[in-house]
Amino acid sequence: MSETLSKYLPEHSVKPVFELIVANQVHLKIVNERVTRHGDYRMGMSGKHEITVNANLNKYRFLITLVHEIAHLAAFEKFGPSIKPHGTEWKLTFQQLMLSFIRPEIFPHSVLSLVANHFRNPTASSDTDARLAFALKQFDERKSDIYFIHEVPSGSMFRIKNGRIFQKNGLRVKRYECLEIKTGKLYLFNANAEVEIIPG
Repeated sequence: MSETLSKYLPEHSVKPVFELIVANQVHLKIVNERVTRHGDYRMGMSGKHEITVNANLNKYRFLITLVHEIAHLAAFEKFGPSIKPHGTEWKLTFQQLMLSFIRPEIFPHSVLSLVANHFRNPTASSDTDARLAFALKQFDERKSDIYFIHEVPSGSMFRIKNGRIFQKNGLRVKRYECLEIKTGKLYLFNANAEVEIIPG
C-alpha cells in the first residue's frame, strides 16, 4: 500500500498517511476522474470504511483530498452519524489531521502559506478558496489548449467540458460574469475554472 501511495503523494507524507489509513481501517480505492468530486467517503455494505480518490489529482491535491475524506470518517466515529457532513466537528477533525502535514518538506513554498491560511477555517471544498485552488492547479498536468477563465480575454468565446459555449464579460467581485450563447443566460465562473478558448 505505501508503495502505491508513493506514486500519488508528496514523499514525506507517505508514511504518516499510511499510518492514518491503517489506524482508521480505511479501504482506499484510487479511481478514474469524476468531474463532480475529487474524493468520497462511505461506509460500505461490509461495514468497511471506503474512501475513493481520483487518480488524476496532483500529489498536493491528492493529499488534501484523502485527509479530507479520512476526516469525515474520524468525525463520524468520534461524534456520531447525526453530525453535518461539513459542520464544526468535521472542520475541527480536518484541521487536527492536516496540522502535521502543513510543513515545508511536504508542501512547496508557493503553496504552504495558502494551505496554512485555508486550514484556519477549512471549507467543504478547497476549490472554493480561489487563491489556494489556483496555486494547487499550477502542479496539474495541463493541456496546451486549456486556460483558466481569468486568462481568457474579455469578450472572447470559450467552451466548457460539457460543450456549452459562453462569452466572457467582466469581473463581478471575485467571479467572472459570462453569457451562455445558446440561452442568453448569465453565469458566474470562479477565476480558476478551466475552459477552452474558441478562436475568434
